[in-house]
Amino acid sequence: MAGRQALIVGAGLGGLATAIALRRRGWGITVFERAPELAEVGAGISLWPNAVRALDLLGVGDEVRAVGGIEAAAGFRDAAGRRLFRSDIAAIDELYGQTLMIRRPALLDILKAAVPSDAVTLDTEVAVTGDRPTITYDGREHTADLVVGADGIHSTVRSRLWPTAKRPEYAGYTTWRFITPPLHLDAEASESWGRGERVGIFPLADGSIYSYLTASTPPGITYADDLTELRRRFGHWHDPIPAMLDSVTNDDVLHHDIYSLPPLPSYVSGRAALIGDAAHAMTPDFGQGGGTALEDAVELAEALDANPDVESGLRDYDVRRRRRTQAIARQSGWFGVFAQASGPLTSAVRDTAARLLPARIMLRSLRPMLTWHT
Repeated sequence: MAGRQALIVGAGLGGLATAIALRRRGWGITVFERAPELAEVGAGISLWPNAVRALDLLGVGDEVRAVGGIEAAAGFRDAAGRRLFRSDIAAIDELYGQTLMIRRPALLDILKAAVPSDAVTLDTEVAVTGDRPTITYDGREHTADLVVGADGIHSTVRSRLWPTAKRPEYAGYTTWRFITPPLHLDAEASESWGRGERVGIFPLADGSIYSYLTASTPPGITYADDLTELRRRFGHWHDPIPAMLDSVTNDDVLHHDIYSLPPLPSYVSGRAALIGDAAHAMTPDFGQGGGTALEDAVELAEALDANPDVESGLRDYDVRRRRRTQAIARQSGWFGVFAQASGPLTSAVRDTAARLLPARIMLRSLRPMLTWHT
């Protein structure tokens, strides 16, 4: 077992988590990353109890808790700030475990520190071929017992080894993200809904606020001045949204269209496996993209360890992961359609449904997602 080798394409959260999980079970690992340095975009990430549990199983949970903030409240509001629904975070904590909010770069740094630096090759484009996949870079071929595609929604590994896979599909809305400087405002975690627009507000441990702002638009639209567009759309919304917009510059704002991946028939091809967005890129509406990638890493290593050979271990991994992650992706997409309602009637029905939803029903609906690995 100690001699087994894995080649991992992609050094984001999922790729590094896979490297940690496999290395803890005796695998030799090499990670290839096309970027010239290991860095994450300056945005935040919610870590629901299932994601925190995965980080504990990777051995880095306490480090994440030390720098991540605990979400103390959450819910939905309308654009004027009127409450539609309040989540019972205390009950979620009691039933399912802790929920954290952390900067993505901070999480990446923690994962990066758990992987030997000499195991990561940066600034490298790879080619992948074969039933027992071979990675080629710098004119050299490398064959291992396992290749893991952790290279995101536009995965090179998937395009080469899953040639019939459907292309990512536009979810119908675009998003802007930023982190404010420390504002120390009296704000609670929430998502506010307008007509075809939303604003997420998530306080961080240092008094900063991570925010995402969405709008239903055709794909591919760019703006010469993102902040001007954001102020036009959201500058009249409830506090602290105007103050948040006034605290950042265009350089602080990330703008991306949202895409999801149609379901794959398998996450495994020969001795190659896909994890994270390469396997099941989903809309961010449930905050589970990063969490399910961390789960993938843990369960891939467990499945390989529990089976007599790599091929049967990968089949086990596919059984473990595909149904769960595709269900979460499907539910996330449905919720995105619901929350992005833009018509006067559909948005009114949405808001009324949120007001009438019993908190216990919401808590019960989260059980399949949040009780992973309990």
